[in-house]
Formats: sequence, C-alpha cells, structure tokens
Amino acid sequence: MRLVEDPRAAKRELRTRLRGQRREISAARDLGFDDAALRGHILTVAETVRPAKRRGVALSYLSLPHEPPTTATNRALVDQGWQVLAPITLDTLDLDWFDLADEGRTPLGVGAPQRADLALVPGLAVDRHGTRMGQGGGCYDRVLPRLRAGTPFAVLLHPGELTTDPLPREPHDQPVRLVLTADGPVEVG
Repeated sequence: MRLVEDPRAAKRELRTRLRGQRREISAARDLGFDDAALRGHILTVAETVRPAKRRGVALSYLSLPHEPPTTATNRALVDQGWQVLAPITLDTLDLDWFDLADEGRTPLGVGAPQRADLALVPGLAVDRHGTRMGQGGGCYDRVLPRLRAGTPFAVLLHPGELTTDPLPREPHDQPVRLVLTADGPVEVG
C-alpha cells in the first residue's frame, strides 16, 4: 500500500529547494534586462484588460532581491494611468493594500483586491497544470478569492521556474492560467 504524502510537508521541503534555485537563477540573470522585459510583457497584458470608462486598478507588489523585478513594471503602470496597489503584510499574514502613488502608504483594507482589473502575483514556481507554489504564508491564497470573478492574474517568475514536474496542491490553492517571465507570457492550466 502506498502512503499519500502530506502536501504541507512536501511543500515545505520543496520551498527550501526552490528558494535555493531562485538564488542561483537570480544571481545569473541580468535583472535590469528582466525588469524592462517584464515591464513590456505586463503592459501588453494590461492593455487587453484596461477598463474603457475608468482608471484601471492593478494589484502588484514590491519585489524582494531574488524575485523577478517589479520596479519598472510598477512605475510604467502608474505612468500609463493605472492605480497600482501594493501589499502591506499584516500580523495575521493577510494582506492590506496601499496605493503606490500615496507616499503615506494609507491602508486601503483587505477588500481592496475586489477593485482590481489585473493582479500580478509572486510565486516560487508554477507547474503546467497551473499549481502555484508561494512562500508558504498563505497570503495570496487569501487574496486571490477576493478578486472579482474573471479578474485576470499572472504569476511572475524567472525563466526556468515554470516546471513540468507537478507541484503539491491543496484544496485552497487557486489555479493559475498565466505566468509571466522575462522571456514572455506562458498560458498554463
């Protein structure tokens, strides 16, 4: 008889390996090039979902050193007239949001994702079935169900972090349809 593996334990082990791989990948990448390339790909996606009668709202994030860079993307979205919301991690690991144009970072509430027309989401890896591996806090597992039905979201990865190996999946994991890397968009799922 084969024992069913605990997805949480499998995810913990896998995250350790993926974080090490990410450090190696990011050290070998030209992150300035990646920042510009991601900006171009994301602006193309943003134009396809921009609301006709009002200002678009995009959820994004402030990338950490080893993550695919979001600086140029966030700036370009603001320059294109989008309201860009970035997360504030709460003690509960839920996410509040603030407008990047607001120097005071006034919290907008955990319900702010309901206003989004596009969401850019971090991740460590995504498999071809659309399973996303995050950092393990469940922050985006809480956020993604708050998006309006049909709101597109894309996971930003480095090239090489989209895997053909299936990732462990739990019932709360939200399926991914689009991955964006510096090499371009990839539909999954």
